[in-house]
Amino acid sequence: MCGIVAVSGNPEAAQLAFLGLYSLQHRGQEAAGIASFESATGESHRVRKAGLVVDAIKETDIAELPGDVAVAHIRYSTAGGAGLKNAQPIRERFRGGVVSLVHNGNLTNANLLRDRLFDEGALFQSTIDSEVIVHLIARSRAPSTEEQIVDALSQVEGAYCVLITVGDTLYAARDPYGYRPLVIGALPSGGLALTSETCALDIMHARYIRDVEPGELVRIRHGEIESVTRLPKFVAEPQPCVFELVYFARPDTRLWGYTVDRARRAFGRRLAEEQPVDGDIVISVPDSANSAAVGYSERSGIPFELGLIRNHYVGRTFITPTQAGRDFKVRMKFSPVREVLQGKRVVVIDDSLVRGTTSRALVNMLREAGAKEVHLRLASPPVRWPCFYGIDMPTREELIASDKSVEEIREYLHVDSLGYLSPEGMTDAVRENGETYCTACFTGDYRAPLVDAGAGFEMSSHC
Repeated sequence: MCGIVAVSGNPEAAQLAFLGLYSLQHRGQEAAGIASFESATGESHRVRKAGLVVDAIKETDIAELPGDVAVAHIRYSTAGGAGLKNAQPIRERFRGGVVSLVHNGNLTNANLLRDRLFDEGALFQSTIDSEVIVHLIARSRAPSTEEQIVDALSQVEGAYCVLITVGDTLYAARDPYGYRPLVIGALPSGGLALTSETCALDIMHARYIRDVEPGELVRIRHGEIESVTRLPKFVAEPQPCVFELVYFARPDTRLWGYTVDRARRAFGRRLAEEQPVDGDIVISVPDSANSAAVGYSERSGIPFELGLIRNHYVGRTFITPTQAGRDFKVRMKFSPVREVLQGKRVVVIDDSLVRGTTSRALVNMLREAGAKEVHLRLASPPVRWPCFYGIDMPTREELIASDKSVEEIREYLHVDSLGYLSPEGMTDAVRENGETYCTACFTGDYRAPLVDAGAGFEMSSHC
């Protein structure tokens, strides 16, 4: 679920890329990096550091990144794990020049490809799946850079949005299923910006132009956009990840025809219809459930209150790499408002329930603060299956709903009642124009092949 940014045709490319990364901090907290290219001198530069964007990349670093083309990355580790060696952008020199690459998503055949490349003598500098793409580009015998990129991407499976610079030319591609978002905007000071979410365009004052389409390769040079080709493995119905709308994307981002806030309010309204309960107040687990809680309150007529206050100096607990880190951050992250909760029947709205440990700690906190009853409502279906397309929940054993009934989960969480939004309710709420979504983490219906999943994993018929 990393965040990626590119700027082309602007003399302040690195500065603008930094702003874009800053607005995408919610997509990753482990490392940040920027690579730039100077068209005038032909020189390439790169900075990669661990930590949050504002801590990792300083003004002095940006000063060392001259150029009118830049790509940038904020890291959330799935494939390959954490560590600065796995930070991006990846930058290598090959016969076509200096290539810099950033990737958002997860390749589902990276291990197979890596083993093949090892056998052919390739030397890897990291353990991330993204580096596989660079090796495939460099080893391609296709005659042009565009064809080399197409050749490389035709060999990978799974989820990817990639931004690639070769010299002063920027390429952007999105996998045929369109799992992850990638948008293009025009900068007021000249040039173009590409990024994972429209909120990053907003901070750069860029005007949204369009999405990079699923299965499309785009070339950008000197401010001109050209759709180069449709990538192989075209699918008739793209399936963007619905969990972007549920949790990951920022509320002010616009994805696939919906403002995320609007989509989450729709989830909340539908949840109130499907899972009603008598309560005195509705509260959210801030911040990702705020919009859904407002929607639930609107439809149910139960007043919305601020029952939990979030400390915004603590990052997102879901994307903290370890369970011990998540538990510690829960205690630091939320504070109950006792005057709001005391003696009340509290309806708590959360966006999803993955492992259950955070929710159990929160329920205990609410009861200690004086809540008379606690009713938990989830604005998405039970997460029963791991994601192989870029979300860090790799095994079914980690998922509380994989082998427990709703009643068993209710008892574990110590809530008075528990209700989920149905899969049909979730997708119907954001299907005004017939959109289809990837819901594999809820349904087990995987579309892109899971080559690296290994024998013994129960896959759907679409694998």
